[in-house]
Amino acid sequence: QVQLVESGGGLVQSGGSLRLSCAASGDIFSILAMAWYRQAPGKERELVAGVITGGNPHYADFTKGRFTISRDNAKNTAYLQMNSLKLEDTAVYYCKAHIRGTRGRADYWGQGTQVTVSS
Repeated sequence: QVQLVESGGGLVQSGGSLRLSCAASGDIFSILAMAWYRQAPGKERELVAGVITGGNPHYADFTKGRFTISRDNAKNTAYLQMNSLKLEDTAVYYCKAHIRGTRGRADYWGQGTQVTVSS
C-alpha cells in the first residue's frame, strides 16, 4: 500500500505565495511520475503541473510561469511552489503519483489540501 500526504495549503492574499508538499510512503520501488491537480467548487479536476522521472516538467497554461513543480527523489516528495496567486487559484490541490511497487504499477492520489486566495 502507498500513501500520499499533502501539506502546505492555507489562506493567502492575492499576490502571495504558498509551497505545497506531497510525501509518498509505503510499498515504493520507484516513483515514475508525480503531478499536481486541482479542483475548484463546481469544476472538474484539472492538471496543474507534472513531471516524469528523468523528464522535464510540464505545466498547465494557466500557471504562466507562476508555479514550479520540483521533486526530492531521496525523500519521495514533490513540491509545488505557487507565486503571484490569484483568486481563481482557489481550489483543493491534489497530488498524484505513478508508482512501481512490489505488486506492479499503479496511480495513487493524496487526500487534497485546500488553497484559498483572498482579495
